[in-house]
Formats: sequence, C-alpha cells, structure tokens
Amino acid sequence: MVLDLLVIGTAITLGPLHNSAFILLLSSQRGVHKGLAFLLSWLANLVAVIACVMLLTGGSPPPHHTAPSTAATAAKLGFGVGLVLFGAWKRRRPPRPKHPPSWTGRVDGLSLVTSAGLAWLFQPWALVGAGAATVVDADLSSTDDWLWLTGYCLLATLSLIVMEMYTVWAPTAAGARLTALRTWLEGHQDQLIVTLALLAGLWLTARSIYQLVA
Repeated sequence: MVLDLLVIGTAITLGPLHNSAFILLLSSQRGVHKGLAFLLSWLANLVAVIACVMLLTGGSPPPHHTAPSTAATAAKLGFGVGLVLFGAWKRRRPPRPKHPPSWTGRVDGLSLVTSAGLAWLFQPWALVGAGAATVVDADLSSTDDWLWLTGYCLLATLSLIVMEMYTVWAPTAAGARLTALRTWLEGHQDQLIVTLALLAGLWLTARSIYQLVA
C-alpha cells in the first residue's frame, strides 16, 4: 500500500493542469484567499474519498484473495490500464491549438466558493480513484497506517502548499517565478500529462497484476 500511495500522491501533486490553474488564481485579486480556498477544497476532496472507503471497509482491510480484496485490486488495475491507454492515446494524438478556458478571463472576479469548486474540477479523478482502491488495505487500528494516509493526502497537495506559502511569504518573487513556471507548464502540458499517465499507469498495472496472482 505504501509504495502505491507514494507513486499516486507524487503523480497527483505534479499534475500540470491543477498547478497552472492554481498559479493563475494566486496571481489574481485576493489571490492568496482564492488559493487557500482551492487548496483546502482539494485536500477536503482527498480526505472525503478516503473517509468513504473507510466507511465501506469499517477501517479494517479485507483478507487477501477475498471478493472485496480482489475487487479493489481489479479496480486499481482498471485505473492503471486506463491511464496507460490514455497516455498512449494522447501521445499519438496530433497537437491541437490550445485555447484558455473561459473562466480564466474572469479570474479576478471569481468568488471563494467558485475557487474552491475549481479544485474538484481539476482533480485527476483516475489517480484519486486508484488511491481510493489502494487505501482499502489501510488498517485504522494501526498508527502507521494513519500516518501513511495523512502523508498521502499531504503529498498529493504538496505543490499547492508550497506555492501558497511562497506567495504568502515572498509575494513579489513568487509572482514572477510562478508566472514563469505556469508558462513552462502550459508549454509542456501534453508531455507532462503523457509521462505521468504512463508511469503511474504502468506501475499500477504491474502492481495490481502481481497482487492478483501472488
């Protein structure tokens, strides 16, 4: 479980789409407040998904090779294969002109509620779903598992936390550097998405197949 959560959390936090959107929010009027609303909503989403899984499992991992355990592993395999197929499709897809979403032109007027809602829109749901299938193996009677689940949520939010704190403590420097980072992310968006999808997908696929046959 631990290695899977590390891979999934890293892939989530490095995603270019939500990081670009977050930087744009930070650069707008009341950017720190909008960024905090986005960050907290993002984190709440991850916690809510884990809480739902824990409610279904009762906080105890199902025995290995039982129907619930096999179903969770099969779901993780499905997410892994889906990510690989998506990455391969996107890699072969001819490049198309990119047009900024309509909301970016109204970013200064966005409310905190709308900013929070964007976090749910930009969540990489395939990776979040793979994380949900992984935390089925968590045992809430174990302090270590509590720590790993907390670490997973923080890792998946790490890029947002760093940018938010950077903007709070050094707004001038952060504005220039984060704008440059956003430009770079948008210029390499497709390559980053393909790389993350393929790497995470291959890892999840291999690990799931191993768990099913072991």
